[in-house]
Amino acid sequence: MSFNTFSQWLSLNADLLLGATFETLYMVAVSGIVGFAVGIPLGVILHTSKKGGLLENTRLNSILGAVVNVGRSVPFLVLMVAIIPVTKLLVGTFIGTTAAIVPLTIGAIPFVARLIEGALLEVPNGLVEAAQSMGATPLQIINKVLLPEAMPTIVNSVTITLVTLVSYSAMAGTVGGGGLGDVAIRYGFHRYDVLIMAVTVVMLIVLVQIIQSIGDAVVRRVDHR
Repeated sequence: MSFNTFSQWLSLNADLLLGATFETLYMVAVSGIVGFAVGIPLGVILHTSKKGGLLENTRLNSILGAVVNVGRSVPFLVLMVAIIPVTKLLVGTFIGTTAAIVPLTIGAIPFVARLIEGALLEVPNGLVEAAQSMGATPLQIINKVLLPEAMPTIVNSVTITLVTLVSYSAMAGTVGGGGLGDVAIRYGFHRYDVLIMAVTVVMLIVLVQIIQSIGDAVVRRVDHR
């Protein structure tokens, strides 16, 4: 294919590709925000409620840990199908970009929780013990010691989650979830358009690279070690 031919093809499909890109960003942004809003506190609770933790509660830790493990073990495609009744209840349909946000969010929450728990485990116990010796409350230790010290790893966890959500959003296209994945399936696969398939793959790769680059830059900015 010549450059002129490709330019003509791109001009004809520009609206389709741009619209799909914005749909992907919409799905990733909304599910990411909600996933972080629930997953980060959940990760903190998992860390602080473990045996020997600031707010030790082994029963609560076991229950939450089991729920998180179940959430993480279900493949995303299976999850989308399994929670169709929940999706229809929340948004009125199980097809479309907004509908895809529900399984994306549910899939992100346990993923974020475990990443945050792991990030907090990297904080040296000596810092926590020093804060306790100075009379700091558990809430103060969480806000002033654990979260600030783990911030570089937390930001890296956020980046990993967003990249994962991009791949999940592409899978959502297999069931009419919209976005670049939907374009790749409907136009690239079903219509045997190799070019549009290749372009959507490249756009997904570029999107992932942008997210990763921004995440790496933020990590360098907040890492004072």
